[in-house]
Amino acid sequence: MPSRLKGWFLRLSINRRRREMGLGVWPDVTLADARDAARDARSMVRRGVDPILERNKQRRNINGLTVKEAIDSCFKAKQAELKDDGEAGKWMSPLSVHVSPNLSNYPIEELDQHQILKVLEPIWHTKPSAAEKALNRLNLSIKHAAALGLNVDIQATLKAKALLGKQRHVVTHIPSLDYKNISSFYNQLEANESTSSLALRFLILTACRTSEIRLATFSEIIEDVWVIAGERTKSGKEHRVPLSIECISIVKEARLRSNNQYLFQARLNKPLSNMAMAKLMTREGYDERPHGFRATFRTWVEGKTDTPFEVKETALGHSIDGSVVRAYQRSDRLEKRRILMQKWADYVCKY
Repeated sequence: MPSRLKGWFLRLSINRRRREMGLGVWPDVTLADARDAARDARSMVRRGVDPILERNKQRRNINGLTVKEAIDSCFKAKQAELKDDGEAGKWMSPLSVHVSPNLSNYPIEELDQHQILKVLEPIWHTKPSAAEKALNRLNLSIKHAAALGLNVDIQATLKAKALLGKQRHVVTHIPSLDYKNISSFYNQLEANESTSSLALRFLILTACRTSEIRLATFSEIIEDVWVIAGERTKSGKEHRVPLSIECISIVKEARLRSNNQYLFQARLNKPLSNMAMAKLMTREGYDERPHGFRATFRTWVEGKTDTPFEVKETALGHSIDGSVVRAYQRSDRLEKRRILMQKWADYVCKY
């Protein structure tokens, strides 16, 4: 039988804890080699480095990642947190457009503030929102690489932001129609027989988002309530919309026009396009945009009613209650919102 293997071991005290470190098997590792390895290990301990942990890290053989690979790996880890698993591409878009084309094959471990500065400086003031999103998501990707055990500069984006400086961009809000002019505009829409006009009327009366309107289906309408699934809302939570008398009449008219599942059917049996309502407003000579009617509604509620804050915000599909409150307050204030939305419809239509 072969004799038991013999090896070299070094006893160390690391952080006041006795550790035993293997230096190799004899005779593959000679006494001279073992002494050299022991000398290197003691030198690391004096520098405050744990030689056993360092060796284990090397043995894991973690392959270096490129910037693109780190971004892809981070995105995969975060997909469950994103709406529709990030299939729309909104999370990746700022990175794929402004970062990956220049840094795609650059090693993530060598990425520092100077490379980030070079990439984002051209758009820092001209496209501030995209630049800020790209910087934040690149920061998440670097932290993800650090969690994998890679030797990255975890403060690279923070340093880059210091070099980029404060953005000069001034936030501009989406133009909205003054609520005092809403009735005359709504009358114009009633005279227009297009599907875009019908959809825009429904948008105004429900104060919902453009995507929620154009992708609305008849199956979502349950009696006098429109139930929008969480997959279709910005908050990711189901939003019930009480329908006014005018809204119900619009749904009836939409049933006569559509021959598929969508309330507002376009050509080729597809839903209304993303720009259809905006183009209608442009043709009518308005600078305001469909999304602005949410602000029109909110301004009217604030100025013309004494509606509680919680009801006003819930009507817009905003999440306002904290997790503790939501645990006990499980109502979405539907009945209170029903009264509010009918008042809004009465104001818009001037019954």
